[in-house]
Amino acid sequence: MLKNLKYILFAFVLLCAACDWALKDNSTIGKTVEVVRYDRLESRYLTTGDFSALQEMNTEYPVETKMLIENVLNLGAVYEPDINSKLLNYYQDTILQKLIADVEEQYSNMDDIKQEMTKAFAKAQKEVKGFTIPTIYTQIGAFDQSIIVGDQLIGISLDKYLGSNYPLYQKYYNANQRSTMARKYITPDCIFFYLMSLYPMKNIEDSSQYAKDMHTARLMYITNRLVGRKTFNTNGVKAIEKYMKQHDKLTINELLKQ
Repeated sequence: MLKNLKYILFAFVLLCAACDWALKDNSTIGKTVEVVRYDRLESRYLTTGDFSALQEMNTEYPVETKMLIENVLNLGAVYEPDINSKLLNYYQDTILQKLIADVEEQYSNMDDIKQEMTKAFAKAQKEVKGFTIPTIYTQIGAFDQSIIVGDQLIGISLDKYLGSNYPLYQKYYNANQRSTMARKYITPDCIFFYLMSLYPMKNIEDSSQYAKDMHTARLMYITNRLVGRKTFNTNGVKAIEKYMKQHDKLTINELLKQ
């Protein structure tokens, strides 16, 4: 049910430094969810070669930089002596330079997304047992994964959310894929894939495709509930909706356990 390789979940433990933007406990309910604009720092280095920007990327955001270089772009290990040059040179392609400029223009302001995330994550804290809000940051991933999920960390590749009619998408994605590559999908995608990391399917290798589809559909249904709109509307989600109407006393937590 998940389209191609649009998303990747990293199931390794990240050694995250303390971050002023992280909202991790129930005392944060109702407070605005902040989004760390790592993409702006990345843009400074990739367009001007600003060494101070690179230093800040490595010292202030080592986890984000490691994930970008090693897991998203697959350029090598961050400790390699020439890795910074590899990163800079990788983005010198004219298409990627255009991509960086378009990301910075379209996402000069993300207040609408922060407001939607605040409501959705606050609702998740109330309705999903043990749910904690991760650190959320943005990046420019060169047409790679849309959402990166680590330990208490969500990375949003803004280059994958420039709109279904974005000209550069025409060459690489079909119409069905492009339909989900828009601003309105950022919040639901973040919540859905974060839930996927929190509630992985047990015995997935021995499960039928139907069981896998229904597990996905449950998390899509819950995402719709938390966001407050029907972003995901597959047949599986419709089946879950019907089931929940028939069992109107069933809570989200109970649905997650099934």
